[in-house]
Amino acid sequence: MTVRKRRGNLFIVSAPSGAGKTSLCQKLTSVVLNIRHSVSYTTRPPRRGEINDSDYTFVSEDEFRKMVKKNEFAEWAEVHGHLYGTSKKRLEELRETGIDVILDIDTQGAKEIRKHYDDGVYIFILPPSMEALGERLEKRMSNSPEEIDLRMKRAREEIKDYKSYDYVIVNSDFSEALVELKAIVLAESKRTNRIDPHWVKETFRV
Repeated sequence: MTVRKRRGNLFIVSAPSGAGKTSLCQKLTSVVLNIRHSVSYTTRPPRRGEINDSDYTFVSEDEFRKMVKKNEFAEWAEVHGHLYGTSKKRLEELRETGIDVILDIDTQGAKEIRKHYDDGVYIFILPPSMEALGERLEKRMSNSPEEIDLRMKRAREEIKDYKSYDYVIVNSDFSEALVELKAIVLAESKRTNRIDPHWVKETFRV
């Protein structure tokens, strides 16, 4: 029997800057089949080692604003003085082919996504402590002391939103956090409402 292609699941991952959400999402897509990391647009300059259209799609503020006017973003927000946005087209193209999509976006973006996608699975990544978060930010060569201070202040505000998410993972050990993230993604794909009822009916004649 032919199984109808299901619509891909949508996973939204948020965390304070430096908690490790992007690294976890990128690693997840290399170890789990049928899930892709959605590449966001941003106006911030690339960090050392970042690749355009792989880590982010880097655009000018003028180009970003034009996309906003054309309503091309599922969500967008200004974070730490730079603009970030999720392309509707990229998101829908993947999901319509049955591919699961994972987004790593800030809490502002997650709130916007929730308005338009009521079937999303929301996951919050916490650092083990504020001290650990500060140390991680200091290790980033691109972060100035002023920027670190700004991100730490924002982190305290973002963490207050953890209760609005479906799952929380504490990233004290990257490997363990990855196992937990993988478990959530795999479990969600096995929910009753994810299976094609027509396939069940035709296969088992029930």
